[in-house]
Amino acid sequence: MARYRFEEEEHTMFRKSLRKFLEKEAVPQYEQWEKDRLIPKSFWRQLGDMGFLCPQVEEQYGGLGLDFRYGVIIGEEMERVGASLTGVGLHNDITVPYIEAYGTERQKQDWLPGCISGEYITAIAMTEPGAGSDLANISATAVKDGDHYIVNGQKTFITNGINSTHVLVVVKTDLKAEPKHKGISLLMVEEGTPGFTKGRKLDKVGLHAQDTSELYFEDCKVPAANLVGEENKGFTYLMEKLQQERLVVALAAQIASEDMLEMTMDYVKSRKAFGKPISAFQNTQFKLVEMATEIELGKAFLESLIEEHMAGKDVVSKVSMAKYWLTETAKKISGECMQLHGGYGYMEEYKIARRYRDIPVAAIYAGSNEIMKTIIAKRMGL
Repeated sequence: MARYRFEEEEHTMFRKSLRKFLEKEAVPQYEQWEKDRLIPKSFWRQLGDMGFLCPQVEEQYGGLGLDFRYGVIIGEEMERVGASLTGVGLHNDITVPYIEAYGTERQKQDWLPGCISGEYITAIAMTEPGAGSDLANISATAVKDGDHYIVNGQKTFITNGINSTHVLVVVKTDLKAEPKHKGISLLMVEEGTPGFTKGRKLDKVGLHAQDTSELYFEDCKVPAANLVGEENKGFTYLMEKLQQERLVVALAAQIASEDMLEMTMDYVKSRKAFGKPISAFQNTQFKLVEMATEIELGKAFLESLIEEHMAGKDVVSKVSMAKYWLTETAKKISGECMQLHGGYGYMEEYKIARRYRDIPVAAIYAGSNEIMKTIIAKRMGL
Protein backbone atom coordinates (compact mmCIF):
# COMPACT_ATOMS: atom_id res chain seq x y z
CA MET A 1 0.00 0.00 0.00
CA ALA A 2 3.04 2.30 0.23
CA ARG A 3 2.89 4.90 -2.54
CA TYR A 4 6.39 6.30 -2.34
CA ARG A 5 9.91 4.99 -1.90
CA PHE A 6 10.31 7.11 1.24
CA GLU A 7 7.30 5.53 3.00
CA GLU A 8 8.22 3.22 5.86
CA GLU A 9 6.09 0.63 7.62
CA GLU A 10 4.67 3.14 10.11
CA HIS A 11 3.58 5.41 7.24
CA THR A 12 1.79 2.53 5.55
CA MET A 13 0.02 1.66 8.81
CA PHE A 14 -0.95 5.32 9.28
CA ARG A 15 -2.39 5.42 5.73
CA LYS A 16 -4.40 2.23 6.31
CA SER A 17 -5.77 3.56 9.59
CA LEU A 18 -6.75 6.90 8.03
CA ARG A 19 -8.34 5.27 4.98
CA LYS A 20 -10.39 2.95 7.20
CA PHE A 21 -11.55 5.92 9.29
CA LEU A 22 -12.53 7.95 6.20
CA GLU A 23 -14.38 5.02 4.61
CA LYS A 24 -16.51 4.82 7.75
CA GLU A 25 -16.88 8.47 8.76
CA ALA A 26 -16.52 10.52 5.55
CA VAL A 27 -17.39 8.52 2.41
CA PRO A 28 -21.02 7.68 3.42
CA GLN A 29 -21.66 11.27 4.56
CA TYR A 30 -19.86 13.11 1.75
CA GLU A 31 -22.84 13.44 -0.58
CA GLN A 32 -24.94 14.92 2.22
CA TRP A 33 -22.15 17.36 3.09
CA GLU A 34 -22.16 18.46 -0.55
CA LYS A 35 -25.91 19.08 -0.36
CA ASP A 36 -25.55 20.89 2.97
CA ARG A 37 -22.70 22.95 1.46
CA LEU A 38 -20.73 22.39 4.68
CA ILE A 39 -18.59 19.82 6.48
CA PRO A 40 -19.79 19.65 10.11
CA LYS A 41 -17.49 20.74 12.93
CA SER A 42 -18.14 17.37 14.57
CA PHE A 43 -16.09 15.74 11.78
CA TRP A 44 -13.17 18.05 12.59
CA ARG A 45 -13.32 16.92 16.22
CA GLN A 46 -13.35 13.28 15.09
CA LEU A 47 -10.21 13.95 13.04
CA GLY A 48 -8.62 15.51 16.12
CA ASP A 49 -9.55 12.56 18.33
CA MET A 50 -7.89 10.19 15.85
CA GLY A 51 -4.66 12.22 15.60
CA PHE A 52 -5.23 13.31 11.99
CA LEU A 53 -4.97 17.06 12.64
CA CYS A 54 -1.54 18.72 12.64
CA PRO A 55 0.44 15.55 13.44
CA GLN A 56 3.66 17.49 12.77
CA VAL A 57 3.23 19.73 15.84
CA GLU A 58 5.67 19.09 18.70
CA GLU A 59 4.52 16.80 21.48
CA GLN A 60 4.77 19.54 24.14
CA TYR A 61 1.76 21.25 22.48
CA GLY A 62 -0.23 18.03 22.09
CA GLY A 63 1.01 17.00 18.66
CA LEU A 64 2.74 13.81 17.57
CA GLY A 65 5.97 15.41 16.31
CA LEU A 66 5.71 13.60 12.97
CA ASP A 67 7.35 14.62 9.70
CA PHE A 68 5.79 16.03 6.53
CA ARG A 69 5.32 12.54 5.06
CA TYR A 70 2.30 12.13 7.35
CA GLY A 71 0.89 15.40 6.05
CA VAL A 72 1.28 14.06 2.51
CA ILE A 73 -0.66 10.93 3.45
CA ILE A 74 -3.47 12.90 5.10
CA GLY A 75 -3.75 15.24 2.11
CA GLU A 76 -3.85 12.38 -0.37
CA GLU A 77 -6.42 10.31 1.50
CA MET A 78 -8.69 13.35 2.02
CA GLU A 79 -8.54 14.15 -1.70
CA ARG A 80 -9.39 10.53 -2.53
CA VAL A 81 -12.71 10.99 -0.72
CA GLY A 82 -13.40 14.34 -2.37
CA ALA A 83 -11.89 17.73 -3.11
CA SER A 84 -14.19 19.47 -0.60
CA LEU A 85 -11.97 18.13 2.21
CA THR A 86 -9.23 20.51 1.06
CA GLY A 87 -9.83 22.68 4.14
CA VAL A 88 -8.21 20.02 6.34
CA GLY A 89 -4.96 20.31 4.39
CA LEU A 90 -5.15 24.09 4.59
CA HIS A 91 -5.45 23.85 8.38
CA ASN A 92 -2.74 21.18 8.83
CA ASP A 93 -0.12 22.12 6.28
CA ILE A 94 -0.68 25.78 5.47
CA THR A 95 -2.06 27.87 8.36
CA VAL A 96 -0.84 26.04 11.48
CA PRO A 97 2.82 26.02 10.26
CA TYR A 98 2.80 29.83 10.52
CA ILE A 99 2.05 29.50 14.25
CA GLU A 100 4.73 26.83 14.62
CA ALA A 101 7.39 28.81 12.76
CA TYR A 102 6.71 32.40 13.81
CA GLY A 103 4.43 32.26 16.86
CA THR A 104 5.49 33.22 20.38
CA GLU A 105 5.59 30.61 23.12
CA ARG A 106 2.31 31.96 24.51
CA GLN A 107 0.65 31.81 21.09
CA LYS A 108 1.76 28.21 20.62
CA GLN A 109 0.45 27.20 24.04
CA ASP A 110 -2.84 29.05 23.51
CA TRP A 111 -3.61 27.97 19.96
CA LEU A 112 -1.86 24.74 18.96
CA PRO A 113 -3.64 22.30 21.33
CA GLY A 114 -7.05 23.47 20.02
CA CYS A 115 -5.83 23.18 16.40
CA ILE A 116 -4.78 19.58 17.10
CA SER A 117 -8.04 18.61 18.84
CA GLY A 118 -10.32 20.14 16.20
CA GLU A 119 -11.77 22.60 18.70
CA TYR A 120 -10.07 25.33 16.67
CA ILE A 121 -10.32 25.53 12.89
CA THR A 122 -7.95 27.87 11.09
CA ALA A 123 -8.08 29.89 7.89
CA ILE A 124 -5.65 32.25 6.21
CA ALA A 125 -7.06 35.47 4.75
CA MET A 126 -4.97 36.91 1.93
CA THR A 127 -7.28 37.55 -1.03
CA GLU A 128 -9.40 40.70 -1.22
CA PRO A 129 -12.05 41.81 -3.72
CA GLY A 130 -9.38 43.98 -5.38
CA ALA A 131 -6.19 41.99 -4.70
CA GLY A 132 -5.47 38.33 -5.38
CA SER A 133 -2.08 37.28 -6.69
CA ASP A 134 -0.81 40.85 -6.18
CA LEU A 135 -0.42 40.51 -2.41
CA ALA A 136 1.66 43.67 -2.03
CA ASN A 137 -1.41 45.72 -2.99
CA ILE A 138 -3.80 44.51 -0.28
CA SER A 139 -5.83 47.30 1.31
CA ALA A 140 -6.84 45.77 4.67
CA THR A 141 -5.15 47.87 7.37
CA ALA A 142 -4.13 47.34 10.99
CA VAL A 143 -3.32 50.53 12.88
CA LYS A 144 -1.58 50.22 16.25
CA ASP A 145 -3.57 51.74 19.11
CA GLY A 146 -1.99 51.08 22.50
CA ASP A 147 -1.96 47.35 23.11
CA HIS A 148 -4.34 46.65 20.21
CA TYR A 149 -4.50 46.89 16.44
CA ILE A 150 -7.58 48.42 14.80
CA VAL A 151 -8.27 46.37 11.67
CA ASN A 152 -10.37 47.58 8.73
CA GLY A 153 -10.93 45.84 5.42
CA GLN A 154 -12.52 42.94 3.60
CA LYS A 155 -11.28 39.50 2.54
CA THR A 156 -12.89 37.10 0.09
CA PHE A 157 -12.67 33.48 -1.19
CA ILE A 158 -11.50 32.38 2.28
CA THR A 159 -11.27 28.60 2.64
CA ASN A 160 -12.72 27.41 6.00
CA GLY A 161 -14.21 30.90 6.30
CA ILE A 162 -17.51 29.83 7.88
CA ASN A 163 -16.19 27.13 10.23
CA SER A 164 -13.02 28.99 11.22
CA THR A 165 -12.37 30.01 14.81
CA HIS A 166 -8.91 31.51 14.14
CA VAL A 167 -8.12 33.48 10.98
CA LEU A 168 -4.57 34.50 10.10
CA VAL A 169 -5.21 37.84 8.39
CA VAL A 170 -2.74 39.51 6.03
CA VAL A 171 -2.83 43.26 6.79
CA LYS A 172 -1.00 46.48 6.00
CA THR A 173 0.68 47.83 9.15
CA ASP A 174 2.90 50.40 7.41
CA LEU A 175 0.93 52.32 4.79
CA LYS A 176 3.95 54.35 3.68
CA ALA A 177 6.33 51.41 3.17
CA GLU A 178 8.29 51.41 -0.10
CA PRO A 179 8.26 48.93 -1.69
CA LYS A 180 4.72 48.19 -0.50
CA HIS A 181 5.35 44.56 0.48
CA LYS A 182 7.59 45.75 3.33
CA GLY A 183 4.55 47.03 5.22
CA ILE A 184 2.66 43.73 5.52
CA SER A 185 2.04 41.83 8.78
CA LEU A 186 0.14 38.74 9.96
CA LEU A 187 -2.52 39.06 12.65
CA MET A 188 -4.51 36.20 14.19
CA VAL A 189 -8.14 37.30 14.52
CA GLU A 190 -10.29 35.08 16.71
CA GLU A 191 -13.97 34.37 16.22
CA GLY A 192 -16.09 36.68 18.35
CA THR A 193 -13.63 39.60 18.21
CA PRO A 194 -15.69 42.84 18.13
CA GLY A 195 -15.82 44.25 14.62
CA PHE A 196 -15.10 40.91 12.92
CA THR A 197 -17.97 39.40 10.95
CA LYS A 198 -18.26 36.52 8.51
CA GLY A 199 -20.11 37.26 5.31
CA ARG A 200 -22.16 34.94 3.17
CA LYS A 201 -21.02 31.44 2.32
CA LEU A 202 -20.01 31.75 -1.31
CA ASP A 203 -21.84 29.61 -3.87
CA LYS A 204 -19.13 27.98 -5.95
CA VAL A 205 -19.18 25.97 -9.19
CA GLY A 206 -17.48 23.08 -7.36
CA LEU A 207 -16.11 22.16 -3.91
CA HIS A 208 -19.66 22.40 -2.64
CA ALA A 209 -19.06 21.02 0.87
CA GLN A 210 -16.01 23.24 1.38
CA ASP A 211 -17.00 26.42 3.19
CA THR A 212 -15.66 29.51 1.46
CA SER A 213 -16.70 32.96 2.59
CA GLU A 214 -16.16 36.69 2.75
CA LEU A 215 -14.79 38.22 5.96
CA TYR A 216 -15.32 41.80 7.17
CA PHE A 217 -13.30 43.88 9.62
CA GLU A 218 -14.83 47.14 10.80
CA ASP A 219 -12.83 48.91 13.51
CA CYS A 220 -11.99 45.38 14.65
CA LYS A 221 -9.99 45.53 17.89
CA VAL A 222 -7.32 42.80 17.87
CA PRO A 223 -4.85 42.40 20.76
CA ALA A 224 -1.30 43.33 19.73
CA ALA A 225 -0.30 40.01 21.32
CA ASN A 226 -1.99 38.32 18.32
CA LEU A 227 0.68 39.62 15.91
CA VAL A 228 2.30 36.50 14.45
CA GLY A 229 6.01 37.07 13.91
CA GLU A 230 7.47 40.55 13.62
CA GLU A 231 5.60 43.60 12.38
CA ASN A 232 6.10 44.34 8.65
CA LYS A 233 7.78 40.95 8.05
CA GLY A 234 4.56 39.25 6.88
CA PHE A 235 5.39 39.21 3.17
CA THR A 236 8.66 37.38 3.85
CA TYR A 237 6.81 34.79 5.94
CA LEU A 238 4.24 34.29 3.18
CA MET A 239 6.93 33.75 0.56
CA GLU A 240 8.61 31.16 2.80
CA LYS A 241 5.41 29.21 3.46
CA LEU A 242 3.69 29.43 0.08
CA GLN A 243 5.96 26.69 -1.29
CA GLN A 244 4.38 24.04 0.93
CA GLU A 245 0.90 25.32 0.07
CA ARG A 246 1.62 24.91 -3.65
CA LEU A 247 3.05 21.46 -3.08
CA VAL A 248 -0.14 20.46 -1.21
CA VAL A 249 -2.25 21.68 -4.17
CA ALA A 250 -0.08 19.72 -6.62
CA LEU A 251 -0.46 16.56 -4.51
CA ALA A 252 -4.25 16.91 -4.51
CA ALA A 253 -4.31 17.37 -8.30
CA GLN A 254 -2.24 14.22 -8.74
CA ILE A 255 -4.63 12.16 -6.59
CA ALA A 256 -7.63 13.57 -8.43
CA SER A 257 -6.08 12.46 -11.74
CA GLU A 258 -5.39 8.96 -10.41
CA ASP A 259 -8.93 8.70 -9.06
CA MET A 260 -10.46 9.78 -12.38
CA LEU A 261 -8.38 7.30 -14.37
CA GLU A 262 -9.38 4.48 -12.00
CA MET A 263 -13.12 5.21 -12.19
CA THR A 264 -12.97 5.61 -15.98
CA MET A 265 -11.10 2.31 -16.42
CA ASP A 266 -13.86 0.57 -14.45
CA TYR A 267 -16.56 2.28 -16.49
CA VAL A 268 -15.17 1.56 -19.99
CA LYS A 269 -14.69 -2.11 -19.15
CA SER A 270 -18.32 -2.51 -18.09
CA ARG A 271 -20.03 -0.26 -20.66
CA LYS A 272 -20.73 -1.84 -24.05
CA ALA A 273 -21.22 -0.29 -27.49
CA PHE A 274 -21.69 -2.13 -30.79
CA GLY A 275 -21.52 -5.45 -28.97
CA LYS A 276 -18.19 -4.98 -27.19
CA PRO A 277 -16.80 -3.07 -24.19
CA ILE A 278 -15.80 0.54 -24.88
CA SER A 279 -12.35 -0.42 -23.56
CA ALA A 280 -11.86 -2.57 -26.68
CA PHE A 281 -11.86 0.46 -29.00
CA GLN A 282 -8.45 1.76 -29.97
CA ASN A 283 -9.41 5.41 -29.35
CA THR A 284 -10.39 4.57 -25.76
CA GLN A 285 -7.20 2.60 -25.22
CA PHE A 286 -4.97 5.39 -26.57
CA LYS A 287 -6.71 8.03 -24.42
CA LEU A 288 -6.29 5.91 -21.30
CA VAL A 289 -2.65 5.13 -22.11
CA GLU A 290 -1.89 8.86 -22.53
CA MET A 291 -3.54 9.67 -19.20
CA ALA A 292 -1.78 6.80 -17.41
CA THR A 293 1.58 8.01 -18.76
CA GLU A 294 1.03 11.60 -17.61
CA ILE A 295 -0.04 10.33 -14.18
CA GLU A 296 3.09 8.20 -13.79
CA LEU A 297 5.31 11.13 -14.79
CA GLY A 298 3.52 13.37 -12.29
CA LYS A 299 3.90 10.89 -9.48
CA ALA A 300 7.64 10.44 -10.09
CA PHE A 301 8.17 14.21 -10.16
CA LEU A 302 6.19 14.68 -6.94
CA GLU A 303 8.09 11.94 -5.15
CA SER A 304 11.44 13.61 -5.76
CA LEU A 305 9.95 17.04 -4.99
CA ILE A 306 8.60 15.93 -1.59
CA GLU A 307 12.03 14.54 -0.70
CA GLU A 308 13.77 17.78 -1.71
CA HIS A 309 11.22 19.87 0.20
CA MET A 310 11.72 17.77 3.34
CA ALA A 311 15.49 18.13 2.96
CA GLY A 312 15.07 21.91 3.05
CA LYS A 313 16.26 22.48 -0.52
CA ASP A 314 15.24 25.46 -2.66
CA VAL A 315 12.29 24.06 -4.59
CA VAL A 316 10.58 27.30 -5.62
CA SER A 317 10.89 26.65 -9.37
CA LYS A 318 10.03 22.95 -9.16
CA VAL A 319 7.05 23.54 -6.85
CA SER A 320 5.75 26.18 -9.25
CA MET A 321 6.19 23.73 -12.14
CA ALA A 322 4.42 20.94 -10.26
CA LYS A 323 1.55 23.18 -9.18
CA TYR A 324 0.88 24.50 -12.68
CA TRP A 325 1.53 21.30 -14.65
CA LEU A 326 -0.33 18.87 -12.38
CA THR A 327 -3.41 21.08 -12.03
CA GLU A 328 -3.55 21.65 -15.81
CA THR A 329 -3.10 17.91 -16.35
CA ALA A 330 -5.95 17.17 -13.92
CA LYS A 331 -8.19 19.63 -15.78
CA LYS A 332 -7.42 17.93 -19.09
CA ILE A 333 -7.93 14.44 -17.65
CA SER A 334 -11.30 15.44 -16.16
CA GLY A 335 -12.53 16.42 -19.63
CA GLU A 336 -11.20 13.24 -21.26
CA CYS A 337 -12.71 11.03 -18.56
CA MET A 338 -16.08 12.76 -18.73
CA GLN A 339 -16.09 12.24 -22.51
CA LEU A 340 -15.37 8.52 -22.08
CA HIS A 341 -18.32 8.27 -19.67
CA GLY A 342 -20.60 9.60 -22.42
CA GLY A 343 -23.91 11.08 -21.27
CA TYR A 344 -23.58 9.45 -17.86
CA GLY A 345 -20.48 11.54 -17.19
CA TYR A 346 -22.68 14.64 -17.12
CA MET A 347 -24.94 13.19 -14.44
CA GLU A 348 -24.39 14.23 -10.83
CA GLU A 349 -24.66 10.66 -9.52
CA TYR A 350 -21.40 9.83 -11.32
CA LYS A 351 -18.32 10.93 -9.42
CA ILE A 352 -16.62 12.11 -12.60
CA ALA A 353 -19.14 14.97 -12.85
CA ARG A 354 -18.12 16.17 -9.40
CA ARG A 355 -14.42 15.89 -10.25
CA TYR A 356 -15.02 17.85 -13.47
CA ARG A 357 -16.42 20.83 -11.55
CA ASP A 358 -14.11 20.57 -8.53
CA ILE A 359 -10.78 20.61 -10.36
CA PRO A 360 -10.56 23.91 -12.31
CA VAL A 361 -10.15 26.13 -9.23
CA ALA A 362 -6.85 24.39 -8.37
CA ALA A 363 -5.34 26.24 -11.34
CA ILE A 364 -6.42 29.52 -9.72
CA TYR A 365 -5.87 29.31 -5.96
CA ALA A 366 -2.51 29.22 -4.12
CA GLY A 367 -1.25 31.51 -6.87
CA SER A 368 -2.74 31.23 -10.37
CA ASN A 369 -0.91 29.11 -12.91
CA GLU A 370 0.01 32.27 -14.81
CA ILE A 371 1.79 33.49 -11.66
CA MET A 372 3.56 30.11 -11.40
CA LYS A 373 4.92 30.56 -14.92
CA THR A 374 6.01 34.11 -14.10
CA ILE A 375 7.95 32.82 -11.05
CA ILE A 376 9.63 30.09 -13.12
CA ALA A 377 10.53 32.53 -15.91
CA LYS A 378 12.05 34.96 -13.42
CA ARG A 379 14.15 32.22 -11.83
CA MET A 380 15.29 31.11 -15.32
CA GLY A 381 16.72 34.61 -15.75
CA LEU A 382 14.27 35.56 -18.49
